[in-house]
Amino acid sequence: SKNKIKELRQEKGLYQRELAKATGIKQANISRWEACLVVPNVEDVWILANFFDCSIDYIVGKDEY
Repeated sequence: SKNKIKELRQEKGLYQRELAKATGIKQANISRWEACLVVPNVEDVWILANFFDCSIDYIVGKDEY
């Protein structure tokens, strides 16, 4: 399945470091999530959902916007 975090970030035209700065999430974590090496924790998914104005389900690939 497509990586929703990467997809959302690219739709906004952001680099990983810019997303990290905007959300307070470490860029290394974003990189690991996008590479599917680790899964983000619930708190970080919540932060991303708020930032991208979408549902948590969408980010974890369970739902459309």
